[in-house]
Amino acid sequence: MTGPTSDAFQTASWGRRLLALVVDWVVSTLVVVAFIGTERYAQQGGTDTFLVLGVYILESAAFTWLLAGSFGKLATGLRVVPADGVWRPIHPLRLLLRQVMVALVIPPLVFRADGRGLHDLTTGTATVTKDTYRALMPS
Repeated sequence: MTGPTSDAFQTASWGRRLLALVVDWVVSTLVVVAFIGTERYAQQGGTDTFLVLGVYILESAAFTWLLAGSFGKLATGLRVVPADGVWRPIHPLRLLLRQVMVALVIPPLVFRADGRGLHDLTTGTATVTKDTYRALMPS
C-alpha cells in the first residue's frame, strides 16, 4: 500500500516533525540514563549511547501503533495515518520498518511534493496534524 496520498488532506510541516523528533530523542535519552545511570552513559567509547537509538525506534513504533504517534508527535500535535486517508490500524511491523528508516536519516530527506518521505512512501503512511487526524477518524 504505497499508493499516492489523498488530496483530501495536507501533511504536517517539516518544522513540527523535526521538533517531534527532538522531543522523542530527548525522552529516549532520559529513559536510557534512568536505567543505566549518567556515569555509564557518559563514558567515553561506550556503546551505551546506542541504546538511545534502540529505545527511540521501539518507543516510536509502539506509540504510533497504539496511539497514532510517538511521544514526540503526540506532544507536538502530530499523528501518523494511512496515506490513503482511510482510517484503520497500521500493522506494527510496518511501523517498526518506518522507524528504522527514520533512524537511517536519509529516507526522511528524500521526499515528494506532498511532504511524504521515503519512509512514509515505503510504509503507506503520512504524518498529519491532530486536526487532520480527527477529521479522518470515522464518526
